[in-house]
Amino acid sequence: MKDKGITFNNVWKKFSPNNCTENIALKNITFTIEQGDFVGIAGMNGSGKSTLVRMINGLILPSSGEVVINGMNTMNRKNIKKIRSLVGMLFQNPDNQIISPVVEEDISFGPTNLGLSYEEVKERTNWALEVLGLEEFRYHSPHLLSGGQKQKVAIASALAMKPSYLILDEPTSMLDNESRSELISTLKFLNSKLGITIVLISHLMEDMAEANRLIVLNKGEIYLDDTPWKLFVNPEKLKAVGISPPKIVCLLNKLRDRGHKIDDSIITLNQVEEFICQLLKQKI
Repeated sequence: MKDKGITFNNVWKKFSPNNCTENIALKNITFTIEQGDFVGIAGMNGSGKSTLVRMINGLILPSSGEVVINGMNTMNRKNIKKIRSLVGMLFQNPDNQIISPVVEEDISFGPTNLGLSYEEVKERTNWALEVLGLEEFRYHSPHLLSGGQKQKVAIASALAMKPSYLILDEPTSMLDNESRSELISTLKFLNSKLGITIVLISHLMEDMAEANRLIVLNKGEIYLDDTPWKLFVNPEKLKAVGISPPKIVCLLNKLRDRGHKIDDSIITLNQVEEFICQLLKQKI
């Protein structure tokens, strides 16, 4: 077993609400996420996405199989405190995670509860504010900020705990396009520059284009697991479970079908802009 990373080994999860008919949420889930990865998890409602990510920090335990974080099994309750110090969790609505009336206080809440010194808490708070570009909002009330800014506060609060893994469950579903794009750029920065492992759940495939791996769940099972561009340029299997590639990829696929030579790995608007610039340079 590797000392670093997230491992699911033959994980099943069964629920029996009110002793009624047993509901199988996850079936035979086996995969490993290496430390430093940026992984997207997608699937229609009821596919098991939220159940899966809540297993990563022990909020939900497997019915059978094992979930192991940095060599620690979540079934061993002695490991939970350490696991949760490694795994930051963010959910759909940031208002549900913001607990303090001032941005700075909300960010410092987690490190303070770790029993760190005043100097360490202050250092982590300042660092998180700087990384997320929130210095000017230090003394603001988070509830008066925009949706995108609130999500940044929630991320900064998790970041101040110095996690190795950041798990986000539909963080862009309540954001406008500009805020959504800014949030994804922030996650990309945290992954590429700080080495934080990102696990992102989203129903928007535009969010997944920056990931280096996309896991698609269907009826509690792993249906697809590959790089996003490979799944996007051959979208038939995605469409079979109700998922469509990003709109820009649909346009590019149509151009490819018409004979235009566009590299299959081009799947984002920024990559399209770079591609067009290269074409223009060749014609000058």
